[in-house]
Amino acid sequence: MSPSLPSRAQVVVIGGGIIGCSVAYHLTKRGVSDVLVLEQGSLTCGTTWHAAGLVSQLKSSHSLTKLATYSAELFKNLEAETGQATGFRAPGSISVATNEERWEELLRGASMASTVGVEIHQIDPEEARERVPLLNIDDVIGALYIPDDGVTSPVDTTMALAKGAKQGGATVIEGIAVEELRVKDGAIVGVETEQGFVEAESVVLAAGMWTRHLAATAGIHVPAQACEHFYIVTEPLDGVERGMPTVRDPAGYSYFKEETGKLMVGFFEPRGKVWQLDKIPRDFSFATLPEDWEHVGPIFERAIHRMPALGDCGLQLFFNGPEAFTPDGVYYLGESPEIDRCYVAAGFNSVGIQSAGGVGWALADLIVDGVPTTDLTAVDPRRSFPFQSDPAYLKDRISESLGLLYAMHWPFRQYESARDIHKSPLHDRIDAAGAVFGELAGWERPNWYAAEGAERKYRYSYGKQNWFEASGIECRAVREAVGLFDQTSFANFTVEGPDALTVLNRISANQIDVPVGKAVYTQWCNERGGIEADLTVTRLGEESFFVVTAAASSNRDWTWLRRACRGHQVQLRDVTDENVILGVMGPLSRDLLTTLTPNSLANDDFPFGTAQHIEIAGCPALALRMTYVGELGWEIYLSNEDGPVVYDAIVSKGEAFGLRHAGYHAMNTLRLEGGYRHWGHDITDQDTPLEAGLGFAVAWDKDVDFIGRQALESQRNQPRTKRLIQFRLHDPDRLLYHDEPIYRDGEMVGRTSSGMWSYVADSALAMGYVNCADGVTKEWLEAGKWQIEVATTKIDATPSIRSFYDPANERVRM
Repeated sequence: MSPSLPSRAQVVVIGGGIIGCSVAYHLTKRGVSDVLVLEQGSLTCGTTWHAAGLVSQLKSSHSLTKLATYSAELFKNLEAETGQATGFRAPGSISVATNEERWEELLRGASMASTVGVEIHQIDPEEARERVPLLNIDDVIGALYIPDDGVTSPVDTTMALAKGAKQGGATVIEGIAVEELRVKDGAIVGVETEQGFVEAESVVLAAGMWTRHLAATAGIHVPAQACEHFYIVTEPLDGVERGMPTVRDPAGYSYFKEETGKLMVGFFEPRGKVWQLDKIPRDFSFATLPEDWEHVGPIFERAIHRMPALGDCGLQLFFNGPEAFTPDGVYYLGESPEIDRCYVAAGFNSVGIQSAGGVGWALADLIVDGVPTTDLTAVDPRRSFPFQSDPAYLKDRISESLGLLYAMHWPFRQYESARDIHKSPLHDRIDAAGAVFGELAGWERPNWYAAEGAERKYRYSYGKQNWFEASGIECRAVREAVGLFDQTSFANFTVEGPDALTVLNRISANQIDVPVGKAVYTQWCNERGGIEADLTVTRLGEESFFVVTAAASSNRDWTWLRRACRGHQVQLRDVTDENVILGVMGPLSRDLLTTLTPNSLANDDFPFGTAQHIEIAGCPALALRMTYVGELGWEIYLSNEDGPVVYDAIVSKGEAFGLRHAGYHAMNTLRLEGGYRHWGHDITDQDTPLEAGLGFAVAWDKDVDFIGRQALESQRNQPRTKRLIQFRLHDPDRLLYHDEPIYRDGEMVGRTSSGMWSYVADSALAMGYVNCADGVTKEWLEAGKWQIEVATTKIDATPSIRSFYDPANERVRM
């Protein structure tokens, strides 16, 4: 018999699947015993009960792999701790590759996973068949074996977590649905259930495919959508023995798992099947969906190719059940941007079981400590945008994102569905100039410009893709002449009012109390000194400021700023949609712009790091002399009406100065050459300005107790045991991306955070954090032999504390 509904709880967890129970379990481990888990049906009745129970460790990034490996370790010991059987065992897993591109992807994943300590072995096809006798290896060129990958009973593991939570003081109540979230003054205050109101300090939305609609009752956007997910279970099959490793054949969109002498075969088809865009019924409990052989048939044929015995065996079960998927194929974990103390743990894209342990651990720490204790950038709900909750968008995008789970995870791959959400007023013009568009935060952005008559379509690979030469031309123009960037997707906010300076100086590590017209590069830090945002703040008046940040960070940074302004006399406006932003960058940028403006752009009149209202091509503009590419240049902010006028004038005059349109691939190369950090890769809330080499942007002498100051002061005079370093790879063909292991004298000491080809250095460059207990110093760097591991091959590299291009940063002040 369930306990009665209490009137309040410190934390209410909505959802009694494996995620909700793991969160409750880990909260009790952190000393929070007043936890209430509410499940509208019975525990596991939504998605957990029909999950395959795979516990794999290798994920797409270091941070996600770290969370998954925690799950595996937790599940090993959970039965002994709670007394509840979990069914966990570790038969291992094998992933097969049938072409060189997939093999490189697997090997790069193996190198990345080594940074978390995952044991992975390369095995030849014959050994794979020895471990799995039913496996057809005719077209297999290589395989990875992960001996500690596991399988578990989803229901039993959930029950063990629930039992552990109750042993720690939590209350679990089944059969009561939460109907609405209650909010007051921007913060969660409780939940309205079928049986009345429950007051709460914090609420966790772990309601699986019900989460999007429940969150919407409080104005919270959680873009997650149910899709049909299919698997079959055979009759008992000779050759399927207990202990058989799970097999993944990503090229065949299938996985194969031993199930008590039978074979379970699951499918991630190239285009998913969206289910129930409208609200999911409350009583959809332990329910299934109809068979659809027409949809699954082509994938089943591939499965028969990999396991030929499937062609002749009987099928015991064809299963179809819904699971929640997200637009980018990564789950949501963290505080909602809209409402304080309301947390999201949903949209698990068929990896909920293997992620549950790490998710519970990370979210419990976040709730108790107020800041993450591990890197959650990839899963942060603030990466999403309200437009993504539109049913039409979800129907289009989710079908593609599900299909990409087993597709090739190409560098720079662009989504093909749900496009054209936001377009620059210059879109048609740059399209005519040859732009090849990518999408970020809903914006159509020019990633590169194809030559006239050249193909305007990506040809993906792990090497130099088909835009390599075009991007090189763009980079050379910016380095030697002048390049034109459409930066309209950059987010910009106005901050005005009597308390504007007070708020901005409190959240900024740098000094914001500067003369009018001064632009300040700064970080916004959390109390531990971790970097929450990386942006510029320009003072336009005594009580007027202009904030510019990256498109991908706009929701996150807006949320941080909005919360900081509470209780203050400040007016905030997001003016991103009102401006066109042109970046005119390169050593001839001043010469070009001087032909279009009566204002002086000379160094004495318009120094680096300042902003002025100017006239250009007869139009009023805000010109900001800042750069993200390491060259002389200006960002020009114009109205949507004036933007095309000024663009046309710049293009018309630019031919005489060697002007080239330049895209975001070129910008990424240029910024990396110049040592400019990229938030989300090179800097996150787990990195401090001092570790990231950004101590110059900390105003130690300002008379303000800015957020994170105490943590940074304590770190200031200590050895830099962790430090962001630049690297140049000694290989003319290999490219770097991120999460590659870094070695010093044969010992792994860090991993890369971002990488790109440099046309100046004629090699791949990267940034990466390295660690040394005695301090990462110039002497320590020079004394070691350095290598970066790419697809399990160690390649020599040169480290540098300073950037390889213009280390004195002189060119921006030309």
